[in-house]
Amino acid sequence: MSEGQMAASNALHNGKRVVMVNGIPASGKSSIARELATATGWPVLSVDGIKEPFMRQLENVDRALNRRLGIASYQAIWSVIAAAPQGCTFIVDAWFGFQPKESLVGFLHQAQVTAVAEIWCQLPGELAAQRYESRLASRLPGHPGAEYIPELIALAERAEPMRLGPVYIADQTKTVDSGNLLNWTHEVLSTVNYK
Repeated sequence: MSEGQMAASNALHNGKRVVMVNGIPASGKSSIARELATATGWPVLSVDGIKEPFMRQLENVDRALNRRLGIASYQAIWSVIAAAPQGCTFIVDAWFGFQPKESLVGFLHQAQVTAVAEIWCQLPGELAAQRYESRLASRLPGHPGAEYIPELIALAERAEPMRLGPVYIADQTKTVDSGNLLNWTHEVLSTVNYK
């Protein structure tokens, strides 16, 4: 192994790897994250997974408090990753666009992440609206209700991936090829691609 190859191998094993499963609400992020976790054994950290236990304990959670809890949950995800030992791989299920890209860059740096793979869950606004509406009855109080749907449709038209590393477009109007996605993820995370 050459010195360059050895340095790259050390950087990969001495850093951390993150699979960012990104997309607007109701874009299929959680399904993809769970499928990847089942196939790889990597843990999933999700904004809703951290936020919702607090929502169950608090009364009168409105949209403003929901957003504050979401920001705190996002920060908690990166604290967990930063505290983890070198060589760990995490799947992060979040709508990354709800916070400034500069914050994400800072969190990745603080957590010593050396490889990033982004899976962008892409779908048209009308499909996002249908999915969102279908799950309203099962959502905890404090999540935005039906009044959010026009905003979600508009968001679908302008939302974009973070593009801090390689991006896989998971087109939600079709069945996502799980094998292809898994192979792509392993390939992307096998090299240092983020510093």
